[in-house]
Amino acid sequence: MKILFLNGPNLNLLGSREPDKYGTLTLKDIENFVKLEADKLNVEVEFYQTNIEGELVNKVQESKGKYDGIVINPAAYTHTSVAIRDAILAVEIPTVEIHISNIHKREEFRTNSMTAPACIGQITGFGAFSYKLGLIAVTDYIKSFEQD
Repeated sequence: MKILFLNGPNLNLLGSREPDKYGTLTLKDIENFVKLEADKLNVEVEFYQTNIEGELVNKVQESKGKYDGIVINPAAYTHTSVAIRDAILAVEIPTVEIHISNIHKREEFRTNSMTAPACIGQITGFGAFSYKLGLIAVTDYIKSFEQD
């Protein structure tokens, strides 16, 4: 099983960006944390981060036939991107939206997700652990259909 992790804008600044909201782990630290869990689950993971919306759309589109699932933290694009939402719907790959902070406890404009309705679920507010939960959620979802 292969899972793609996609990260949107400013997540490359984790570790130094607003540590009170996002913690002190870097994106590389989180990737290493996820890789350990992926090894336990016998799952292959790949990571990609960009600050450019169109690159996220391209990665989602290119994932069809290459990955079994996607875990995405669209970051600021969560609240604005119809393009990412449409790409997720188009590829029909089980996708879980994740967030480090609880977007429902933040500014009003952050409480609405354009992308979550295209996903099988949303995990928000568990810090870096949201990434591990996203991996577990998408792999369990995929395995539940393999058993049918």
